[in-house]
Amino acid sequence: MPQRVVISGASSGIGLALARHYLERGAIVAAFARRGELLQSLGAEFAGRVYCYQLDVRDAPAVQNAADDFITRAGGPDVVIANAGVSVGTLTEYAEDIDAFQQVLDINVLGMVKTFQPFVAAMRETRQGVLVGIASVAGFRGLPGASAYSASKAAAISYLESLRVELRDSGVKVVTICPGYIRTPMTANNPYAMPFMLDAGEAARRMAYAIERGTAFTVIPWQMGLVGRVLKFLPRWMYDRLLAKAPRKPRKYI
Repeated sequence: MPQRVVISGASSGIGLALARHYLERGAIVAAFARRGELLQSLGAEFAGRVYCYQLDVRDAPAVQNAADDFITRAGGPDVVIANAGVSVGTLTEYAEDIDAFQQVLDINVLGMVKTFQPFVAAMRETRQGVLVGIASVAGFRGLPGASAYSASKAAAISYLESLRVELRDSGVKVVTICPGYIRTPMTANNPYAMPFMLDAGEAARRMAYAIERGTAFTVIPWQMGLVGRVLKFLPRWMYDRLLAKAPRKPRKYI
């Protein structure tokens, strides 16, 4: 089990579940999140083993400062999990949704880059460590009403693949995890059926197993991997017809 783990978006949902999973198994965790009050609760529960940093992953200097502080106090991380992400319904026809597009892409894609960047050189030097990106099955095809989210997760999948190839033979592993439906605040208001739903704790356990094994690409739960594969290879005309009237995630300002 890794001894030092960095997790972004650690104040709720999958990030919080991952932080708890590792902390309960004796790890030291650096928890990054925007909501400081939720991080404080985690810090109080696991006093002395969790370092809490209230920050926005879009703020590269803040992430760098947190990384430097954690490395100084606890040492270099064995695992860095870029989990911070947002999901809102978006429609291109509304000018007011442009800001939501910008924020979703900045957090879900560039936030991942900014989370990894402070650690890559040191991991290369020691020839060890795992960089983990939390993408999504939503990145396999463009989902109606979720164009920003689908685009961001497709970009994350491609980015992580590029990074994995770049770091091949360096000793540093890159793991891409594509969750399906996980019971979190992000999915709580989805107005449609969510097959194969997993509790966040169980999802975290499966993710940690994939990370420990260094699996390059995994879908959790595996059943959603089959669904995603079918959708990915549907002819465009058939995909368009099937998804055109699918229920959509509500539009929302971030």
